Amino acid sequence: MGSSARAAWWGCAAVCGGLATVSLWAARDGGTPVTPVALVSAHAARGTELSPEVVAQAQNVVRNYCVTCHNDMMERGGLTLTGFDVTTAPARAETAEKMIRKLRAGMMPPPGARRPEAPDLEALVTVLETSIDDVASAAPHPGTRTFQRLNRPEYSRAIEDLLGLRLDAGRWLPLDSKSANFDNIADEQVLSATLLEAYLNAASDISRMAIGDRKAETTNWTYTVSSYVSQHPWDHVEGAPYGTRGGLVVDQVFPADAEYTFELTFLSGDNTSFEDVDLSIDGRQVALVRYETGPNDSADGRGAVSVFTEPIRIPAGQHKVSAAFVRRMDGPYEDLIRPHDWSYAGGGSGGAGITTLPHLRDLIVRGPYRATGVSDTPSRRRVFTCRPTGPDEEAPCAKSIATRLATEAYRRPVTDREVAALMQFYEQGASQGGFEIGVRTTLEAVLASPYFIFRLEPQPAGVKPGDIYPVGDFELASRLAFFLWGTPPDDALLAVAARGGLKDTATLEQQARRMLADPRADSLGPRFAGQWLRLQDVDKVHPDPNYFPDFDQELADAMKAETETFFVHLLREDRSVLDLFQADYSFLNERLARHYDVPGVAGPQFRRVTYPDATRRGLLGQGSVLVQTSMANRTSPVLRGKWVMEVLLGTPPPPPPPNVPPLDETGDAKDGKLLTTRERMEIHRANPTCNACHRFMDPIGLALDNFDVTGRWRLRENGMPLDTHGDFYDGTPVSSPGELASVLMKRPVPLVRTFTENLMSYAIGRRMEYDDQPAIRAIAHAAEQQDFRVSAFVIGVVTSDAFRLKRAEGEATTGNGSAGGR
Repeated sequence: MGSSARAAWWGCAAVCGGLATVSLWAARDGGTPVTPVALVSAHAARGTELSPEVVAQAQNVVRNYCVTCHNDMMERGGLTLTGFDVTTAPARAETAEKMIRKLRAGMMPPPGARRPEAPDLEALVTVLETSIDDVASAAPHPGTRTFQRLNRPEYSRAIEDLLGLRLDAGRWLPLDSKSANFDNIADEQVLSATLLEAYLNAASDISRMAIGDRKAETTNWTYTVSSYVSQHPWDHVEGAPYGTRGGLVVDQVFPADAEYTFELTFLSGDNTSFEDVDLSIDGRQVALVRYETGPNDSADGRGAVSVFTEPIRIPAGQHKVSAAFVRRMDGPYEDLIRPHDWSYAGGGSGGAGITTLPHLRDLIVRGPYRATGVSDTPSRRRVFTCRPTGPDEEAPCAKSIATRLATEAYRRPVTDREVAALMQFYEQGASQGGFEIGVRTTLEAVLASPYFIFRLEPQPAGVKPGDIYPVGDFELASRLAFFLWGTPPDDALLAVAARGGLKDTATLEQQARRMLADPRADSLGPRFAGQWLRLQDVDKVHPDPNYFPDFDQELADAMKAETETFFVHLLREDRSVLDLFQADYSFLNERLARHYDVPGVAGPQFRRVTYPDATRRGLLGQGSVLVQTSMANRTSPVLRGKWVMEVLLGTPPPPPPPNVPPLDETGDAKDGKLLTTRERMEIHRANPTCNACHRFMDPIGLALDNFDVTGRWRLRENGMPLDTHGDFYDGTPVSSPGELASVLMKRPVPLVRTFTENLMSYAIGRRMEYDDQPAIRAIAHAAEQQDFRVSAFVIGVVTSDAFRLKRAEGEATTGNGSAGGR
């Protein structure tokens, strides 16, 4: 892009950055106190009855139990309830919501403390919820947020929708910041000069990939196989030709019709022999590389040996490239590390000769050489929807292309002024290289535009600070599409938006149901469920191969796929969200079923499998959860208990106090005897400061301790029988995953509300705050009337005020004590 194009982009980006700055300065205060008279009026308006006896009962619980610890002197948990009046709870909504969350989870009063009777606790939480919800219904709080930008996954999907190119946005864009579990939270999407430059570089590179470039400079593209990936003879990579093992498959964009060479680097085996490596383009073999193995191979200093292909002529465009060993056997083979499932177990740092089995490490593509032109490609056909037959037709054709590309990329109709600005980029490029270069420059400008990169939601004219207004139809279409599909809206949704149909709640629900039925809604598995359940953390735990030599990347990927497929099944079958916590089935392939010791599953395909016994139930029996909550060489009941409290119950424990020694410092043995994890935990929580939190977390985690680091069932640790007995914080004995699932299901309310809260946060792109809780309760309650079906939660979120409306940023406050500018 030329200097003028970058100047225009940066100028517009500066405006967007200013909007972000304004929103960050938007204030929140304690709000206007709500009087008891206002509370009574709200109840009268809705017909809600809170008898004086129930209110008095609730106030007695606060006075006689809560204030004992939560007073001005002690302030346990940083909370004081001195002088707290349940009749004016809406005036202290933030404090009241903290109380509701703990009470609904059954965590207050804490274990060992004097507890009121269950009806008294129910009266307190009922009074708090009813009073806050009634006031909130009279003054809805949709909230607001800054504009969002396309994060890595959204950017990749938007490019694929627009140009048909399957690209990893991580090639250009930095890691997305996460907040409240998700990578699309608007106020975490900080802008910087580095990030803006990354988007500009991506626009430049991708426009050339889409159009092609016969003058492209020779360069290298390197793809590396992780050492955690197994390359046994039975390990076939999806997309590689049948009859191969190991290797890798990549999507490579070739800029021109030209010659390219391929370098393959190997980690050599010990025995002198040879291996054939199949190199294929789009499933067609283009080279068969002979690789001689042996102990005297000359390595590159990192234990790798390289071989090269002759130049291979390849047409321009994106092609699927595979490099994999030709499988020479199907049965067992002699290997230093057999019979483990991970072919590289125990290796990784030993250099050449660490195993008898050669492994592919790198595939390096070099080129182009001797380019002859650019063939027609699918991405070029998407761009060039017209072809000029003479000079007089070039500008009109370019204008047609610019209008269509901008309309699709900006996710709305474009104005004549915007098209005129894009035509300036066309003219600049055409003056330097003709029609195609002009169109390429236009495409680069479209991809570099803030209207593509940012999901801007302009505020209507005449709206004052604090006013509530509907989100525009096209902006609402983008909200809906990125929520349910992780992609820009399709033509059908944009057509409804164009006629203003999405303002009608019934039409909005109709479109949401249509989109839920589309296979693209399966993206909710990896995008929403994957992030909410923190499946990315599985890759942060690499079980020690000395203890767990069968665990490799393929098994880790299968565990993540199990959980994602399980959630998509609930979505597709519109089952109850409670299946997440109590289902007696999951989705397994042969490798994962063998790992779980579940018989009768053959083949790589995932299919529904009913568990043969009660050792696994719902998420708490799935390897993705059990591995991410372990250490490399031992289980961690603390991490597992903390995960349940944070992710499922929405009640995270406070951070550990300073200067408390970690569990590892308790030692591995005592009196010459190896300690079990339970014994080490008991020593650790002997410290009263530690015990305050561990009494909540540890019984939960111990109930899951029969699962080892990799999620396999076990009965012993360090040769000693496991003791998994404990008391849940409400006093219920728990000692197994089944008993833990049962005790959690005694209180489904916090489970479904936490699910709702996370679904709303992901859908809207902001953290849920205390003043969002009335809406969350309303959605969860409505879903209960529909047996907690997944669709009920989705439709509840989509039709909520927070999804459809916004509050103008400013100082105005709502009746429930919330300032406008969140």
